[in-house]
Amino acid sequence: MPHVVSSITPVQVGARFLRNIGRNSFRDHKGSGALETAYVVETSRGARGWGLPLGPGDPSALIGRSVAELIDPEVGVIAADALFLDYALHDLAARILDVPVHVMLGRAGSPRIRCYTGGIYFDDLDEGLPVIARNLAQDHASGFRDFKLKIGRGYRWMPHDAGLARDIEVTRLTRELYPTADILVDANDGYTINTLVAYLEAVADCNLYWFEEPFAERWEDLEFLRNHPTAPPRIADGEFEPDVDRIIRYGEAGLIDVALMDVIGHGLTAWRRTMPNLPMKASPHAWGLPLKTLYAAHLAAGLGNVDIIEGVPANTLGTVDDGYTLADGVLTLADRPGFGIDLAE
Repeated sequence: MPHVVSSITPVQVGARFLRNIGRNSFRDHKGSGALETAYVVETSRGARGWGLPLGPGDPSALIGRSVAELIDPEVGVIAADALFLDYALHDLAARILDVPVHVMLGRAGSPRIRCYTGGIYFDDLDEGLPVIARNLAQDHASGFRDFKLKIGRGYRWMPHDAGLARDIEVTRLTRELYPTADILVDANDGYTINTLVAYLEAVADCNLYWFEEPFAERWEDLEFLRNHPTAPPRIADGEFEPDVDRIIRYGEAGLIDVALMDVIGHGLTAWRRTMPNLPMKASPHAWGLPLKTLYAAHLAAGLGNVDIIEGVPANTLGTVDDGYTLADGVLTLADRPGFGIDLAE
């Protein structure tokens, strides 16, 4: 007897950050967290899966249709009008098969994935430089060992030279406090070529792991960065309104080392198509909710080609079990069906 969709209901999930999160180079304060609407899909045989949507859609159009008509476990969602429920349907299909999502995806990677904190924002602009050390320590105590620092304070929040000096100071402080940590930096397209060169020369001995979104992607600028004597070993891009084909061309030319398309914005079915064609590593952008980090971890464990993922220093709201543990900088997935997360009743 086939599984037929019998109901699709909304549910509120979200995140409460461990602290209020400040600004990045062009966006204002993130605040304390947010709630999002997820969808629970149930079938005529009692199976249940849930997940965040990719965008708007019409749940009523899927009622009465077989699960096999909506998703093929080998490739992902196959019905165009069901794609907005990409993650809920992957969760449902894996639960029906009684396997974790990453196993259904092919288990090309490890269920133990390095995970950095993406939560070091411009809190110093409100509370002074000492807050950066406190935030680093808080995230370290939460299990993170590697840190992504937001930079670009001179784009709109501080005078250019003072902002650049603070970016350098924060980077050097992090290296001093955590000499063995991998440091990632993210300018959110808030740097110019000249600012970039000055920053790289000032932190050349800090051994950056990657530089993310230094400026809006442009071939000549990325080529300049790649050939600069103090360039970081990895350049990561493709988060903000990406042209995926163009990101792949940059990767083929050796100008981008890590593709960052958002885990929700791109979607899991799309990632299943994209990953085999990537000429570079991937690390799906996952900021905002720990749930997105969990999706990225299953993607990494299932499809491979991911060395490290983005973590969120936050507690998940609306669930009773996040389906993973984070310790000593490594996120370990639970060996449970679907994404392994239970909703609070």
